[in-house]
Amino acid sequence: MKSIAILQSNYLPWKGYFDIIASVDEFVLYDSVQYTKNDWRNRNQVKTANGKAWLTVPVRHSTTDQLIEETEIADKRCFRKHWNTIWQSYAKAKNRGYLEEHLQPILCMDDVPDLLSQMNARLIRSLCIMLGIRTTIIDSRAYDVAGDRNERLISICKRAGAERYVSGPSASSYLDVKAFEDAGVEIKWMDYRGYREYPQPYPPFDHQVSIVDLLACMGHDAMSCLLAGNRQ
Repeated sequence: MKSIAILQSNYLPWKGYFDIIASVDEFVLYDSVQYTKNDWRNRNQVKTANGKAWLTVPVRHSTTDQLIEETEIADKRCFRKHWNTIWQSYAKAKNRGYLEEHLQPILCMDDVPDLLSQMNARLIRSLCIMLGIRTTIIDSRAYDVAGDRNERLISICKRAGAERYVSGPSASSYLDVKAFEDAGVEIKWMDYRGYREYPQPYPPFDHQVSIVDLLACMGHDAMSCLLAGNRQ
């Protein structure tokens, strides 16, 4: 049974995002939907000696119906600043060098894309490689779909040949479970309980931070701290 997950791109997402990717056969980046301000599309958090710090990508947001895939990065210098914050914040992390080897070249590259969606996708793909996740990642534009929110998701599932749709629990407020069932697609709800702690700087432990935190602390062994890693 082929499984699929469909999510908007996030900036340097938390570990639960990658657990969803690791748990399916195909992951669809679904950025052909409305951009929402003050959300995870353009920001995330890391731990610092002074508490959690936001890493925010400034964007140009001009209309309420602007799509994520249309949203432009307003200041590309932010990525180097984010890298400096990450480097300083995880100065004592055991595997900080793993980030320097694999993440710094992306955040500090000269050819930063113009669009937030493109940068997010580049980072998500690279972070999957760092974690050892081999799931196929597809842009939703590969599937020409229409209709309301549920119809579009079901259409993507059908065109991808997926019989199981994996979703985060927050989507239970809007997913039409019966419509999925009628289309022959089973919904599986992601359960984020059971994450173990690892040697994280600046106690108390916080699970709700960017995947950067886990990679800085655990390096090559980061996958063992994901739920998908524990199931392997």
